[in-house]
Amino acid sequence: YSVWAIAPETVRPRLEALMANLRSEFGGPEFDPHVTMVGAIRLTRKDALKPINVRVSAVTKGTFFYQCVYLLVHPTEEVMEANRHCTGHFGYRSSTPYMPHLSLLYGDISEEEKDKAVEKAKSFDEEISQLEFTVSTLALWKTDTEDKSLKSWEKV
Repeated sequence: YSVWAIAPETVRPRLEALMANLRSEFGGPEFDPHVTMVGAIRLTRKDALKPINVRVSAVTKGTFFYQCVYLLVHPTEEVMEANRHCTGHFGYRSSTPYMPHLSLLYGDISEEEKDKAVEKAKSFDEEISQLEFTVSTLALWKTDTEDKSLKSWEKV
């Protein structure tokens, strides 16, 4: 399971358009725009938390499939507290520090293609690095990280 902070309707179409634009050139599965609060947990349900203000700080690339190209989210106290709350609630212990982000593209592509995708995202939406929004909904998703097609993923 994973807990996602769902992008609100005010920014959802903008993010979906950017994500579709990247997928059209670089491939990868379709998924809902979200900020991962807790990833790869194995437990029960949770879906209530005070609103969280999210501020994007950059478009960047990662080193693995689920962080191929993403928006880096500023680690405000609000965002970090939401992560601590969720990890505490579910008893989740991560082997790596939490890095808040909103994935734009999942995929196994070359570093050159990732760089190209980052530049394409920036040119498609020139102000995406200044995006700010308030999240008032969390969702629990069943996410089998072995399934890179995402076909088995489901909102609980």
